[in-house]
Amino acid sequence: MVLKVFFPSCCSSADSGILIGRWLSEQSSAVVLAVVHFPFIPVQVKQYLGEVQHLTKVSLSVLGSWSNSKQEKEEGLSEFLEDLGTIFSHEPWIQISKEGDSKFWSCSTLQKHSSSPKEEEVILVYYDQRKVMLSHLHPPLDTGDGRAEDASKLSAIFDTVARSRVLFMTDRYDEGPIKLTHWQSEGVEASIIVELLKQTSVPACMLLTFLLSLVSGICRSRVLKFWPLSFLWSKLSTCEQLGHRLQHLQVISSNKKAQTQTQLMRKANIFVSLLIDVALGILLMSWLYRKNRIGHLADTLIPVADHVAEELQDLLQWLMGAPAGLKMNRALDQVLGRFFLYHIHLWISYIHLMSPFIEMILWYVGLSACLGLTVALCILSDIIALLTFHIYCFYVYGARLYCLKIYGLSSLWRLFRGKKWNVLRQRVDSCSYDLDQLRLLVVIVQGLIHLLVDLIDSLPLYSLILRLCRSYRLAAGVKFRVLEQQDGKPLRLLMQINPLSYGAVVQTYRLPTYSCYPKDSWASLCKKLFLGELIYPWKHKGEKQD
Repeated sequence: MVLKVFFPSCCSSADSGILIGRWLSEQSSAVVLAVVHFPFIPVQVKQYLGEVQHLTKVSLSVLGSWSNSKQEKEEGLSEFLEDLGTIFSHEPWIQISKEGDSKFWSCSTLQKHSSSPKEEEVILVYYDQRKVMLSHLHPPLDTGDGRAEDASKLSAIFDTVARSRVLFMTDRYDEGPIKLTHWQSEGVEASIIVELLKQTSVPACMLLTFLLSLVSGICRSRVLKFWPLSFLWSKLSTCEQLGHRLQHLQVISSNKKAQTQTQLMRKANIFVSLLIDVALGILLMSWLYRKNRIGHLADTLIPVADHVAEELQDLLQWLMGAPAGLKMNRALDQVLGRFFLYHIHLWISYIHLMSPFIEMILWYVGLSACLGLTVALCILSDIIALLTFHIYCFYVYGARLYCLKIYGLSSLWRLFRGKKWNVLRQRVDSCSYDLDQLRLLVVIVQGLIHLLVDLIDSLPLYSLILRLCRSYRLAAGVKFRVLEQQDGKPLRLLMQINPLSYGAVVQTYRLPTYSCYPKDSWASLCKKLFLGELIYPWKHKGEKQD
């Protein structure tokens, strides 16, 4: 039988004493958490372990003895360490000793209450107590090859160290009857800034929660349910993004403590995402308001709109004649052409009517960047949708006629196959897709904007930063490296943490998004565009993407 002893590397230079930890009988493993130094009173040690066990819900006990003699080991100390096994009565009683400056350790087990004691092979595994306590083990999927079972065994070791956090709050500066050695024995790791933030976060969260409750109450009021406010709220991507960020603020300002590691990482990812989003928005706002860039943008908008209108008018005049020498339906061409030209005239009149106020509108729109870069991008997408509304109308009218034409031809084709010949089937006219291609360009621009918004909203930035700076916090597994191996001595291994890959981090902690863009591929979008089925390409209200 092989006995595995997980020994913290921070205790390798500790003074002689007893080992306290947890015994995992189903794995024949002992997880050493700390060393209690001499002198001590056994009753006080048992009382202290009982208090820690009550707080942590971890079954702690005295596992054995630890001897670190820089000189030759005295015979009296050896007998005393063996006698401790009768006081604490743990089976098996583990004895680990380090003699002088030797690199080899000795480890043995005693089973005084066993009728037939057997010599057990011992494997001594060193682990970094701080990294194991702060890390979160992500078990692999159950693939049937036993990896999930091995991960469950490792998770018991990680869980034991993580739940014993109270044990590590006692350092050498505590004036108590028990002196311990663990990873924080030289002083509890803390930060004054972190403690101040913890104290100020409670009233700040209460104030933010109160303000968010007011905003949420206004958003849920009946005023927004009446037309046209309900229509605007459902069609504008800016409103959707503001509602999405409002939910994020409610999550991070909640006084409810995160129960699992996943909930904690989700809160941290949302908080970091909000900070970076607002920081990028402030940078964009500072860039816009320098060197009168907003004024230059407003002066450029009107000539660009006039140029686009002229190009559309030339295209319509060409289609109303004989494009590429094709003979078209002149009556239909004249009706549709004049209808579209009237739309262009209305749009140009609207742009010129708004021209004195464009700079002021852009100035106030630029202030919205302080709410985040994603809000500014959503406003940009809505502005593009409003500025290209006439092109959208062209697409809807033409696509509906084209769709009816396709459906009519398909029904006639079915009629021809089953019953009779129809001469109308031979009257298929050529159709130019220039307008659809222009509409596709608008869809692509809006799609790229919303893809960038979704990337900022869903990317787990905190987890990626944690993977980059402290990769051991996101553990995918462990690996063992052989330190020393000699006949008659225990095998010494070093347990090292394997971090999650960046792809696994994104897949595990990716935040859900409420996208304003349909979950279709570009090929599917193009197909729907030319078949006239893409009526509202940038809006699927309430659609949640995981």
